[in-house]
Amino acid sequence: MDVPLAWQLAKLLVSVGVVLGLSVIAERLSTRMAGLLSGYPLGTAIALFFIGLEISPAFAAEGAVHTLAGFSATLALGGGYLLGGRREGLPGVLMGTLAGLAAWLAAAWLLTLVDFDRLTGTLTTVVAIGIFLRLYRRLPDAAAQPKGGFSWGALALRAGLAAGIIFLITGLAHVLPSAWAGVMAAFPVTMYPFLVILHLTHGVAPVATVIKHYPAGLGSLLCYALCVSLTYDSLGLVAGTLIGFAVATTWLLAWTRLQRLWAERRAPAARS
Repeated sequence: MDVPLAWQLAKLLVSVGVVLGLSVIAERLSTRMAGLLSGYPLGTAIALFFIGLEISPAFAAEGAVHTLAGFSATLALGGGYLLGGRREGLPGVLMGTLAGLAAWLAAAWLLTLVDFDRLTGTLTTVVAIGIFLRLYRRLPDAAAQPKGGFSWGALALRAGLAAGIIFLITGLAHVLPSAWAGVMAAFPVTMYPFLVILHLTHGVAPVATVIKHYPAGLGSLLCYALCVSLTYDSLGLVAGTLIGFAVATTWLLAWTRLQRLWAERRAPAARS
């Protein structure tokens, strides 16, 4: 079907706004918080909503089942970027991108060979989260130091990457099966452009911190995709999206609270 221009503009504005917001959080608050919010259903919500709008809510709901497992491929992308992008500047970004995309494609292809349901898709990513959290446990945290100023080049790069990925995912969904559409919806639409900008402006260390904390934030994404898979076809896109965000936000707040309590309990032990 022909996609109205208004929908295309909406995709552009929303995706750009989300990436810029993450960049502000990383510079003004912390890369740790940015990493957690990178796991919030931002890019996935944009992709699944517009897939449902342009094709059908039923197609998006079916794809969301495969999105649950597709987050494992996103974790693979982060690991590949971390391994490949160890150099500073543009060479590091290019090598990290190549390694990350290769890891994502390999994992995505394997995932599309499996006929997932909601339970097996969720369990696949839960296991992957545990594995990557263990692999990243010794990575140190590094803050991104504000550099100030305004860069039209950085703004254009953020806008182009975020919008380009969203347009590619939603465009391919018109010609690919729901399994591939669902896995592609799990692609880190907001996190990847954010990693590129952070890498170019602040170096490797803050990028590693964002990737380190990304798996911990995936719980909200799993909650969102699960809600969408259950509600899009029966309740519609708007209601399903609102319910998904409500559940995802509740999970993220609870997880953040549990982490704070855990840190407070460990602090006295560390001082003794």
